[in-house]
Amino acid sequence: MFEILYEDNHIIVAEKPQNMIIAGDKTGDESMYDTLKEYVRVKYNKPGEAYLGLVHRLDRPAGGLAVFARTSKAAARLTAQLKVHEMGREYLCVVRGEVPDEFTLTDYLIKDEIRNRVEVCSADQKGAQLAVLHGHCIDRRQGTALCSIRLETGRSHQIRVQMSNIGAPLWGDNRYGNGKRGEQIA
Repeated sequence: MFEILYEDNHIIVAEKPQNMIIAGDKTGDESMYDTLKEYVRVKYNKPGEAYLGLVHRLDRPAGGLAVFARTSKAAARLTAQLKVHEMGREYLCVVRGEVPDEFTLTDYLIKDEIRNRVEVCSADQKGAQLAVLHGHCIDRRQGTALCSIRLETGRSHQIRVQMSNIGAPLWGDNRYGNGKRGEQIA
């Protein structure tokens, strides 16, 4: 389950555990969004369906903070802040391999919806989307590096795909890296 870390009339910030989906998908697994929506409905005695806006997403295997809007006005404002980089997203991740001290990755990504897999592609490929991230290496140990990543764009699986593409996949990433059975994305 997840823990609510902050809540007011406008937002809810909760810690998403690894392997929990943030929003419903074809698996039908319990999602953080649906559970929080029911929590709001019950706690605030809302008749019918309660409103809850999903501000951003985290991949299923990743854990971290997730922000939800309690009103449509808050959702619109937070989404606008993300779009113009007034509100940032910073991710800490452990990667295998070498990374520069500071780096910016600019790629074009395309998602295969059937396989739920994203790949780096050429800019002129139909459906290609620009993906930009900035990172710096915080520490290195035994062939791994702790990196801080700041997204300029927010594409599906962006960090996982772009880091793997430069030979530094996330530790424990079974989809885009060389994760081993039982490992979790770090």
